[in-house]
Amino acid sequence: MSMIWRNAIQDYTLYLKIERGLSENSIENYARDVTKLVTYLELSQIKMTPVNISDETIQQFVYELAKTVNARSQSRTISGLRSFFDYLIFENYRTDNPTILLETPKIGRKLPDTLSQKEIDQIISQVDLSHPQGQRNKTILETLYSCGLRVTELITLQLSDLFFEEGFIRVIGKGNKQRFVPINAETQKLIHIYIKQVRNHMKPQKGFEDTIFLNRRGKQLTRNMIFVIIKDLTEKAGIKKKVSPHTFRHSFATHLLENGADLRSIQQMLGHESITTTEIYMHLDKTFLKEVVEKFHPRN
Repeated sequence: MSMIWRNAIQDYTLYLKIERGLSENSIENYARDVTKLVTYLELSQIKMTPVNISDETIQQFVYELAKTVNARSQSRTISGLRSFFDYLIFENYRTDNPTILLETPKIGRKLPDTLSQKEIDQIISQVDLSHPQGQRNKTILETLYSCGLRVTELITLQLSDLFFEEGFIRVIGKGNKQRFVPINAETQKLIHIYIKQVRNHMKPQKGFEDTIFLNRRGKQLTRNMIFVIIKDLTEKAGIKKKVSPHTFRHSFATHLLENGADLRSIQQMLGHESITTTEIYMHLDKTFLKEVVEKFHPRN
């Protein structure tokens, strides 16, 4: 990668962190979108800089990209590039955005599978509590489901974030935004057991003294490790759905709504800025919708 592109991407990531307050994961994704374009330029031996790259070159890149990735990935990359060139305009390096005429592929709203309460219990029951990490893994799954956390929020959860007397945990969400999420007595008990019986016998490495969930080396768990744990337990439970940490979050929201919670409360607990985002989670079956009309419409 040329020094000009490398410096531009580095400055851009600093802007995303300092000015926009994005999380490390979001920043990595935005930088990756620009890196894809730079890789294309290098392979095609096109010597253009962030300042003089043309609309036609970017259109050709998107055309080539479309041969290898789906519509959702194309849309994500175009959005990332648009943000990068908006930043260059903001810094007065350019006066135009060369992505402005790009057509973003039409994509439907992709909804993850929802697990029933029974399926969640089946997955959690597969945890081998005789295994050294068993108690930790069970606590992780219960916390994901009972608090509706994002995977990054779970792995960065700190001992100082536990306010059990008040019945809440403090969660640092996207853009370092803080929220307080209720936590039930049963999950509190599991966290207490894990801390007293497992974590207290471990030696956290420097920088992870306050991190709740530790790996065998005393460090913070990775996002990927949580995915692996859940994938393994789902297979053992014989559940054919595509299950990830996010499925537990989605199930948390759906089950709350099905049991009568209002969207605004769910929005606050999930940490969504917009109610529209919360509505995407509400993938309800028609039976439930029918019951809502029968119960609440005056003509019934």
